[in-house]
Amino acid sequence: MRELVEAFFRERSIVNHHIASFNAFLPTMDNPNSWMQRIVDGIRMGHEGERGLIRLEIPDEELVIKLGKITVGRPEVKEADGSTHELTPMEATLRNLTYKAPIHLKITIVHNDVEREPESIWIGDLPIMVMSKKCNLHRDNLKESRVISDEEYRRKLIENLADPLDPGGYFIINGSERVLISIEDLAPNRILVEYAERYDQLSPIASIFSQKEGYRALTTVEKKKDGILMVSIPVAGGQVPLVVLMKALGMEQDSDIYNAIVSTTAMENIVSANLEEALNETLFPPSGIITMEDALNYLEKKFATGQAKVYREKKVASILDKSLMPHLGDEAEDRLKKAVFLGRVARTVLELSLGLRKPDDKDHYANKRLRLAGDLIESLFRVAFTNLLKDLKYQLERQYMKKRNVSKLNIQSAIRPDVLTQRLLHALATGEWVGGRSGVS
Repeated sequence: MRELVEAFFRERSIVNHHIASFNAFLPTMDNPNSWMQRIVDGIRMGHEGERGLIRLEIPDEELVIKLGKITVGRPEVKEADGSTHELTPMEATLRNLTYKAPIHLKITIVHNDVEREPESIWIGDLPIMVMSKKCNLHRDNLKESRVISDEEYRRKLIENLADPLDPGGYFIINGSERVLISIEDLAPNRILVEYAERYDQLSPIASIFSQKEGYRALTTVEKKKDGILMVSIPVAGGQVPLVVLMKALGMEQDSDIYNAIVSTTAMENIVSANLEEALNETLFPPSGIITMEDALNYLEKKFATGQAKVYREKKVASILDKSLMPHLGDEAEDRLKKAVFLGRVARTVLELSLGLRKPDDKDHYANKRLRLAGDLIESLFRVAFTNLLKDLKYQLERQYMKKRNVSKLNIQSAIRPDVLTQRLLHALATGEWVGGRSGVS
């Protein structure tokens, strides 16, 4: 065993997992579809349709900001006389500097379907992990034109006042070295069943932490003591009968709902009771829940009672598409897929209540995921980048209201790089992370 461990660490450094994770986040030549680029491509602001766009709310003008390729430079320092030069980790430590690199984003203004020349705009700085692909001490960045040997690489590190045995994997913020702590999380997008205590009784309950693009939503399906299956939807308060929700998602036929849930004869009576309850005229006036329209009307009254019809429809559509299990999709055409998945969740709950399976162990490593440096920086960058774009949208709308001339809009003067940079640096310096976590750094 010892030989295996030693052989592994000869090949890979002890912080390889953090460096590899951070490299996956960085846009590089060999990683064009990086996590950073995916955040840019997935942005939707003031526009319900296409992603990667910001639609400005300007009267009588069709004005869209198109986001393109994002690039990260190499760490550098700007001196008092205006000159810049490459920064090494040792210089950053000795001079109390931050080891960071500039981020540039290609932005195009589209006015009435006519595209202007794209501009590459500096949008802020990203702290760089020592020994990652953008670090000035990385092997690829120290070679001149050919592959360098281990001995040459070691000599170059010493020339740059770096310890050849330093594995890296940390950031340098204002001269101090900061390490990100790996965080243990429950595995997203998986059905986990357990018994939960409700009023001195144990109720079988299934939960799914649905995760998509940084948004995380918990959906639960619970079997009540009378056998009725209820679903708790994130954002919307209260519980909804499973059959009603499945009908609202487009699975109108009782036979389809029955087939989606039932796997053994022991489940037949429970599912039949759930289907019959949906037809109860006392619970669901005037004539029970029969069609998809009936189910949607019930949800509208439950989640947006007393509002105008248009608002109620929008609210329910937003809950079903955006909040309910977003990992399966966030468009109206993904609803049937969600109904089928809900049937699968209900079956798992019934299997637990009938003793056909055991509760899942939340502490088992198969049900856990580790969030490494790349994942943590990704969630931080997503929030900081969204704030920057909201600020850019506001500044451009203000510019237009002052000048009333689209041709005079200037993105470089409207963007404030410190909005992005300060958010990233503050989190790394203090350990206060997005989502209310502290002690991450």
